[in-house]
Amino acid sequence: MDQFDFDMERIFKIIKDKKCKKVGLQFPEGLKRQAIDIARRIEAGAGVSVIISGNPCFGACDIDTILAGEVDMLFHFGHSKMGKYDNVVFIETRSNIDVMPAVKIALPLLKTKNIGLVTTVQHIHKLDDISKFLRINGKEPVIGKGDLRVSYPGQVVGCNFTAARIDCEEYLYVGSGFFHPLGVAIATGKRVIAADPYMNQAQEVSPEKFLRRRSGYIAKAMDAKVFGIIVSTKSGQNRMKLAQRLLDIANKHGISAQIIMIDLVTPEQLLGFKVDAYVNTACPRITIDDSERFHVPVLTPAEFEIVIGERKWETLEMDEILEGNE
Repeated sequence: MDQFDFDMERIFKIIKDKKCKKVGLQFPEGLKRQAIDIARRIEAGAGVSVIISGNPCFGACDIDTILAGEVDMLFHFGHSKMGKYDNVVFIETRSNIDVMPAVKIALPLLKTKNIGLVTTVQHIHKLDDISKFLRINGKEPVIGKGDLRVSYPGQVVGCNFTAARIDCEEYLYVGSGFFHPLGVAIATGKRVIAADPYMNQAQEVSPEKFLRRRSGYIAKAMDAKVFGIIVSTKSGQNRMKLAQRLLDIANKHGISAQIIMIDLVTPEQLLGFKVDAYVNTACPRITIDDSERFHVPVLTPAEFEIVIGERKWETLEMDEILEGNE
């Protein structure tokens, strides 16, 4: 059995109903190894030609709009729907892995009664089972709705933790990696237990080391004379209004800053600019995941406000793209 459900029957039905002749496929980095096999299955099963997007894909906010313009339908895998597109279908690619062994390991680590439940779209269909298990064991699960950028109650994405802003005492995150539970911990200031069903382990997420590292980048940027404010051309990441507000604040403080608009934000793309620090308004994960690769500090908007004196150190927060601040 495949580890993920690629919803092939739905894909075939859409192709037939829409009378597609050419379709595009877009995968996030973690699923690209499946791309060739999925393309061949679609070509053989639906009798259409398939083009695979080779561009990096960082989320539902990162649609290959050029490929979408070349095909009858673009199937975007691994994320839930975000934004409005005429010919893009989101295939959520739910995970078939059993999450309960990791949840059972996490249970003794939960210290309180009211537990906020959060996960990614890959495991969102398992929240009912997790909730039942917690109730049987004397806990009271709480699942938040989130804003319009998330599709399901209890869902968190890399740039949005609104579903975690609920009345609870601590959180249980079910899924792989530490970025999402770390974001929940920083966004809410509460204790988070991460249950990883792929590693079959559970542990408490500690944001202290992360916050110390970010404080180091803030300190390095204190002497910066010229800032580059990064704006993404990707429709789901474009926060030009925020960038303009940051530019206005910089001007108010007599600080030199310039908006730089770019599609793919990488250290190599920015190496040629003569700036002392960057402020990233594109995907928030760029600032976190790639921070050590850039030649100068890359700050979040809130960190930039700390540097120029508009915000106190104690109010450092996780950067999020929320409904209304795109």
